[in-house]
Amino acid sequence: MNNKLSLLTQKKQKLDGFRPLPLELVKNLDEWFKVELTYTSNAIEGNTLTRAETALVVEKGITVQGKSLTEHLEATNHVDALEYVKTLVGKKRQDITEQDILDINRLILNKIEAVNAGRYRTQHARLTETDVILPNPVKIPELMEEFMGWLVGDNSDHVAKIGADAHFKLVSIHPFSDGNGRTSRLLMNLLFMQEGYPPAIVRKEDRLAYINSLEKAQKGGGLDDFYNLIYEAVDRSLDIYLEALQPERESLAEPIPAQRFYTTDEVARLLQVDPESVRRYVRRGILRAVKLGGKFIRIDKADLDRFIEQLKTTRTGLTQ
Repeated sequence: MNNKLSLLTQKKQKLDGFRPLPLELVKNLDEWFKVELTYTSNAIEGNTLTRAETALVVEKGITVQGKSLTEHLEATNHVDALEYVKTLVGKKRQDITEQDILDINRLILNKIEAVNAGRYRTQHARLTETDVILPNPVKIPELMEEFMGWLVGDNSDHVAKIGADAHFKLVSIHPFSDGNGRTSRLLMNLLFMQEGYPPAIVRKEDRLAYINSLEKAQKGGGLDDFYNLIYEAVDRSLDIYLEALQPERESLAEPIPAQRFYTTDEVARLLQVDPESVRRYVRRGILRAVKLGGKFIRIDKADLDRFIEQLKTTRTGLTQ
């Protein structure tokens, strides 16, 4: 586990070597992370908006036919909560207050559960996908006081571990009637961003592993699985930044090296299609990409592999 944390530190130091980052790149990455964080965090909780639909809602203000008002509000609310979190990045971890956490939840539940937004639950709660027993509501104020004491206390652990621990501790207290997972993930990412790390994305396809890792730890089985999942998410986000900052490979005639992210032209070569076909796959929302400089230039190898398997399964021609 320490080796993984050391690798994160090395990549963070490499990223720091590029600072100050180009403003246009930062803007484009911020926009991509805004949509991706909103889409994935809500999808984990059961929101059915697709990635492309989420982008339409949060970037264009467009209503998606067939989707509920609540799902639209969950998207716009998450963006509002994320923007609020960004205003706290200039704080130190030791300066985070209990009110900050209440405000994150208030924004997440705004116009959805107005009575409960930003307030601790007063009713017993049960999780639908697990038999984990949650704390009695009368204990929540005391548990949150203990949590805040830990959060702002001296801690020499790596920030990735502190963030993961903060997420686990808060979601296990389950202080709110709803929005506990989204609040916990945003708090975790606040801690990362305060230390100059990009936010970590828990992907929709990792939902089951994520839930199982939390349940395992809550039942006393240890946090290793959860740490691994979060550290991999941090690592993936660092790679997005680092590969976006790397100069374009000069010759497309050379073999494509093993890497996590590929450019549009490299994906086209791997799929043996033209670059416009790749862009079409991205626009249709069936292939995920990081959009920079007005073009799609970074595609995750894991997403590419899944896309290829999907094509094989559905027997869809690559050029259709």
